[in-house]
This record gives sequence, C-alpha cells and structure tokens, in this order.
Amino acid sequence: MVVSMPALAAVAESTLTPAVALPLQSGAVDYVGVLTRGAIRIAGLGVFSFLVALCVSALYRWYFRQAVSAALGTFAGVAGVALYLNTKTAFASVVANQAAVFDPGEIVFNLAAFAVAVALGAPGARGGDRLAVEAFAFLGTREVDGEVGQLVKVVGRVVAVEIPDEIDDVDGYDPVAEETKEKMANKTLLFPRGLTVADLEARVAARLREDYDVGYVDIDLDANGTVKYFAVGTRLAGIGPTLGPGMGAVAVRADPPNDAGPGDVVQVWRTDPTPERVATGELRGVADDVATLALDAADAERIAGGDYRLLTLPNDPSADRQFASVLRGADETMATVTVREGSALADGTVGDIKTIVAAVRPADGSIDPIPSRARPLAVGDVLYLVARPETVREVEAAASATAERGGEGDA
Repeated sequence: MVVSMPALAAVAESTLTPAVALPLQSGAVDYVGVLTRGAIRIAGLGVFSFLVALCVSALYRWYFRQAVSAALGTFAGVAGVALYLNTKTAFASVVANQAAVFDPGEIVFNLAAFAVAVALGAPGARGGDRLAVEAFAFLGTREVDGEVGQLVKVVGRVVAVEIPDEIDDVDGYDPVAEETKEKMANKTLLFPRGLTVADLEARVAARLREDYDVGYVDIDLDANGTVKYFAVGTRLAGIGPTLGPGMGAVAVRADPPNDAGPGDVVQVWRTDPTPERVATGELRGVADDVATLALDAADAERIAGGDYRLLTLPNDPSADRQFASVLRGADETMATVTVREGSALADGTVGDIKTIVAAVRPADGSIDPIPSRARPLAVGDVLYLVARPETVREVEAAASATAERGGEGDA
C-alpha cells in the first residue's frame, strides 16, 4: 500500500495540533507559582535534613556518651534527603511513568535541595548534641561531656561542676598522666542540689578518684559550683618513690629467715665456692624464694640475678621508714613553706598555723624539730608542714602575702 506525502502530513497535523495548542489555549505558564512551590519544597527538605541530623546526633550522644562530629550529622541529613528524592523518583517512574530525571528543572531542584540539606545538617548535629546534653542533665546522670546550659543550672534538679581545660598538679604528689587529664578536661559532673560547698567538694573529689583512678584531688568551689582552683595528683605504687638518691632495688633468689620482714637490715652472702658477704641492704619484700632488696645502686647492679643467703641483723624499726609508710597511705603530704617579709605569719607563732608543723628551720640556725606552739616565727623561717594540699596552699598564701593583705586572715 502506497501512502502519499500529503496524506502523511495531514495525519501528523491532525495528531500534534491538539497537544501543541493546549498550552497556548490555557494561557502563559505561572512561573511565580512554580518557583514558590519549589522553594517551599526545598525549605521542607532542609527542615527534614535538620531533624534527621538532630536525631542522629542525639542518639549518638546517648549511646556513645560523646559528641558526634559535624560531618557525620551533616551526612545523615543529606542521606535522608537523598533517600526521599530517590524514592519519589522511583515511584514516579514505576507507578505514573512520568519520571524526568534529566529534566533541567528537576536537576536544579535536586541540587538546590542538597545544598540546603548540607547547610542545615551541621546546625542540626550541633543542636542534637546540645539537646542530649541538656536532657541528660535534667534526668540526673552522673556526668556529661560538655557544658550545661544556664537554664538547667537555674531550674534543674542538679548542680553542674565543670572541670576546666587546664588541670594543675598537686605539690608533693606524683603527676597524673596527661591522657587521664585529657579524659577529665571539659567534663561536667552533676550532683543533687542542697549540698554545702564542703560536701560538694568532697563529692567531686570522691567521684574523680573513683572514675579516673587519681590519688588526690584538690578543688575549690564557690557557692554556685564554679571551679576556682583544680589540681590532681597520684602516688605511684611500688618501691621507686621510697628509694633515696643513689639507691636501687633488686630481686634475688635467697632464703631469708622466717622472722624477717620488710624494713629489716640484712647481709647478702654468697656461699659458692666459699662463704663471702657481698652487700648489705634493706629487705623490702619476700615471695617464696625471691627477696626484694633496697641497697646501694652499684651493689644492686652487681648482685642482680644471683643466688644468695640472707642474714638478718638486729635493728630497731627506722622512724623515717615508718613515717614514710604512714604518709604514703594518707591524704596529707609533706611540704615546705618559707615565711616572707611583710606576710601575715612574719610576726606570728607556730600556733597560728592550723596544721601540723613537723619542724622549723630558721634562716641562720639548726632545725628545730616538733616546735612548741608558742615558738615565734621570723622572716626566712622554713616551715615543714604535714597537711592536705589545700591547707598547704592556704599557709603559702599567708606566708607570702603582702602587708596590705595580711589582715585577710590567718592560715
């Protein structure tokens, strides 16, 4: 069958004319309405991204007990928007067969939606983390990582104590590891309301000792729970801190007498090939046939790894060893404070110091051990104190204050 060209043209005209003429008959396109609807949809997707990032950040804080990164929160918000757009496109393609993935209008819309999702995802992540922190504070958790808002402090059921970034070391104690300080820094500890300042300080110290395994906490708080001074310290376990200059410790195989114990002075004898005394030291510990000795560093290096016999010498318990062992297990430490000219202690007595003064060393004389409470103090006197670190700081302030500040109070 042959169809002429005029006939094909007539069929085409009759087929396309209604489709082309319809927009012309309906009037001009309402571009303002299209743009308005598009902007509303983009704004809605931005809000959706914000809410997704907020929820993900809050759940992350609840589960991991730390802040989520802004990148992860933003990615969660953008992923939510992408999932919506992909689902919408897939349904339009399968159900209505009207997908227009490569339509310029759809491309511009999608790019604008992703840009708004990225812009609002980061604030959503920060807002979710802050919301979780405030919620935990209201619920009365033990601690949060970050600062608590003023609203929680005012109307909440808790007192928030915020650990500062800079953490000092307590004088007279071994320093705490930097890793432990980093874990404590910026933490907010939560305690019930109604505590006195002294009780709150005691609870903060107990909490930090329990959670972070520090030996001592020196903290000053005001009535609102604000930290005025904060320092931590620890005492290392083992023999090292008790060894004097030039001393060493060594473990040897030996057979100490049954009545020998830590602190006893012993002679170290070699029996092969002939009996010979090789060193004298102090017994620090016994475990089966292994004895730990403290002695001169050169002797310790020379006898290490040998097999010996120990002879216990009659010896009264050393007063300094007993004092050191008691001090290691107490909260007090030993420190020295020098009385300065113009200070509150310059014209006072030992009785003015509200702690133990073990000895006083004058500027030009011998040490006066266990001084009388009525002993007068003079400029240049060095005070040997046995006290808690916060008391030592108070005495130092009184011993170094100027004459104008001397009337503020005694130590």
